[in-house]
Amino acid sequence: MRNNNAYPYPPLASRLYGVWFRHMRVYTQNIFSNGLPPFLEPILFLAGIGLGLGKYITESMEGLAYIEFLGTGLLMTSAMFTATFECTFGTFIRLEFEKVYDGMLAAPVTANNLIIGEMLWAGTKGLFFSFAVLCILALFGIVSLPKSLLAPFVGFITGLMFSTLALLVTSFVKTINHFNFYFTGLISPMFFFSGVVFPISNLPGYVRPFAEVVPLTHSVRLVRAVCTHRYSPHLLFDLLYIIVFTLVIGYFAVRRLKKRLVY
Repeated sequence: MRNNNAYPYPPLASRLYGVWFRHMRVYTQNIFSNGLPPFLEPILFLAGIGLGLGKYITESMEGLAYIEFLGTGLLMTSAMFTATFECTFGTFIRLEFEKVYDGMLAAPVTANNLIIGEMLWAGTKGLFFSFAVLCILALFGIVSLPKSLLAPFVGFITGLMFSTLALLVTSFVKTINHFNFYFTGLISPMFFFSGVVFPISNLPGYVRPFAEVVPLTHSVRLVRAVCTHRYSPHLLFDLLYIIVFTLVIGYFAVRRLKKRLVY
């Protein structure tokens, strides 16, 4: 057993950074294949849906042109998907197939440090992917700079939030194929029912409570306000929702996943 007095752990920030830095080094080893898709995907989606379908949608949505409405929503879906993939398939592969965490836990880090480091890395990917989408939106004049530069930071807290939910799901999953139920049953429906493709006010009354409960709705509302500078007191509730959701779900994710790492 480690004697913490004789062999003290490094500072907490150093331990978390070590986990984060390990994932960053692995991700940037293939910088072309990993770094290019975040910039190409929004171009394809905006061209296929925004520019194509948008020509037939002449009605403004929440006072915005459809291409602007859709583009600002894509900022958060990119953060959601990348954090979710990272902390479901990525975490499960590192845990069950590659046994990466066995080696990492041999270093002076605790299981809690490792899991929180995973969350911070997922949040960083959320920031990067939302920044990539922002670059494309700005290039095509869909959003204006510099007022939209805060959008990637909303992407960070969105990635952080979805990483906690993904890690909690991962703590229950026994085979990698079970993630299909999570993506099909929750993540994909959120894309359509969280105000990304059309306003939630257009949903039937019995569906709107669901839209208000799911986390993506609050991230989309926040980033759209940032990009358009249309702030309202209700945004404080959206921010509070994200903070409370991240802390509560993150607590249970750490508690459950720690058992799989240690035992």
